[in-house]
Amino acid sequence: MTEEEIFDEEFPVLVLVDEEGTEHQFELLAELEIEDEKYRVLVPMDVDVNEDDEDYDAEVVILKVVLDEEGTEFLSDIEDDEEWEMVADAWQELVDSEDL
Repeated sequence: MTEEEIFDEEFPVLVLVDEEGTEHQFELLAELEIEDEKYRVLVPMDVDVNEDDEDYDAEVVILKVVLDEEGTEFLSDIEDDEEWEMVADAWQELVDSEDL
């Protein structure tokens, strides 16, 4: 699947707030469940996409879904390198198989 095909599809929009309180919009490309953990694959919406640029690679952000004591969902960076590689590989396999 090319980035153009990814951007042509309609995906749910998530608004994430960073540590400074700034809102950022992302499209939710996929949700992955690996070893009883959930991850979300997002692409920022504020990126300027030039559809004529064949070398353009969409910036994909993969975040881990974590729950606080009350069960509220939060998205967190993946800190562990081994966990990151496992999730990135699963995402790449999904893209390569065009199951997205």
